[in-house]
Amino acid sequence: MKIKLTALFVEFFDSERASGIVLLVSAITAMLITNSAYGNVFLDFWHIEIGFDLGFIHLKHSLLHWVNDGLMAIFFLLIGLEIEREIYIGELSDLKNASLPLFAAVGGMVTPALIFLALNYGQPTQNGFGIPMATDIAFALGALALLGKRVPASIKIFLTAFAIVDDLGAMAVIAFFYADGFSPSYLLLAVGVYIFLLLLNRFGVNSIPAYLLPGLLMWYLMLQSGIHASIAGVLLAFALPFRDGSPSSPSYKIQHFLHKPVSLMIMPIFALANTGIAVSANFLQTIFTPNTIGIFSGLFIGKPLGIVLASFLAVKLHLAKLPEETDWKDLLGAGFLGGIGFTMSIFITILAFGETAISQNSKLAIILGSLASGAIGLWILSRRSPELIIEEELI
Repeated sequence: MKIKLTALFVEFFDSERASGIVLLVSAITAMLITNSAYGNVFLDFWHIEIGFDLGFIHLKHSLLHWVNDGLMAIFFLLIGLEIEREIYIGELSDLKNASLPLFAAVGGMVTPALIFLALNYGQPTQNGFGIPMATDIAFALGALALLGKRVPASIKIFLTAFAIVDDLGAMAVIAFFYADGFSPSYLLLAVGVYIFLLLLNRFGVNSIPAYLLPGLLMWYLMLQSGIHASIAGVLLAFALPFRDGSPSSPSYKIQHFLHKPVSLMIMPIFALANTGIAVSANFLQTIFTPNTIGIFSGLFIGKPLGIVLASFLAVKLHLAKLPEETDWKDLLGAGFLGGIGFTMSIFITILAFGETAISQNSKLAIILGSLASGAIGLWILSRRSPELIIEEELI
């Protein structure tokens, strides 16, 4: 039999696979430089301030701030566009097909958060509950791509779908739980700009600059509101006209344009800026804390456990069905790949703990948990022996 894949899905999958490799190289590079004789120079570089301050417009920030609040907004724009595509014409467009990834994503978010809170509730680190909730699409799909055609397209689609819903949940968590210095007036102005963008869509405006310029203003207002500015990227994605999803639609054009810059430039820069972790000689004595154990356990145990249990309940209650030519062992393997949290987990770590020793140890726990989860997931899926080879047809 054949499973039909859209050209944009294949492009997204391929770009995320390439991104995963570049991300890994960037993260290793950052750690090696940080722990070399040039470590302080490297870390100081990211704190160089650039921009301007006109009094009523304050845009002078460190390079690190520009990466995390500026470039990541573009990353979130791409993720938002992929979510939009999935909702309109992808795996999430049909309720029957969308049910399993939706349940899997919810289980994969709630269970790691509960495990973390069980170890950290009432402690100063409890604010990090969102760290093990998110899946890194680039690393997860990059790892899955290593198995080639031994893994059917149905697993690729399932993993992509629940990772996308997972990221949407992570964005909601960022918006509601990691706001800093909340300003209702700026938020209302940002909402006003967003309504204007929706009206442009409603009245059939297809000019891309007509959306990007107000979108830039919305990003600035969101930045000043205290809600993380990256959320503006998601909002802009859902305001852009999707229409019929054809290559002529603004949504398609921007998503197609952003794939490679985000995968090969923005995400590696994020990794370089945020994985400069100084590993001390006694780091093994300081890393075993409720916070780091909660993060590692959330990713390595909570993710696959939550994904498989939620999926099992959904199937047994006839609310969803397993993808074609997959079994529970395949879902367990995909669940472990869901425990690769890297980009989003590090992003939430920065919001939760800033630049502190807790943040450094949290990042180490994320890396270790992601590596362990990815290794087990690949091992499980590599041992599958499908009775039927499923052909992938491009549409």
